[in-house]
Amino acid sequence: MTDECVGDDPWDIICRVKSQEGRCAAGHKVGDTIRFTGMEVEGMICISALYSMIPKVYAMRYNARFPWLNDQCVATHACPDGFNPVIFELERKKRV
Repeated sequence: MTDECVGDDPWDIICRVKSQEGRCAAGHKVGDTIRFTGMEVEGMICISALYSMIPKVYAMRYNARFPWLNDQCVATHACPDGFNPVIFELERKKRV
């Protein structure tokens, strides 16, 4: 298990759109990037995806360990829209 992304300091979380099917009402496209810095959300994100993602972003930001992840640096998150699914990748990055 890779724990290099769990420590004492908060992380920035980079969110990338990995896949998108159907017609996303927010217009998300593969490759879109959103950055969570703790004080700001940089980039465009659908409010439904954001609401469902915030607990995971917060946990990753403050060093939570997820026992089901082999790599603690990266997690995935699915948009709650089952008819037009968007899959996001969340990655911990050192704060800039």
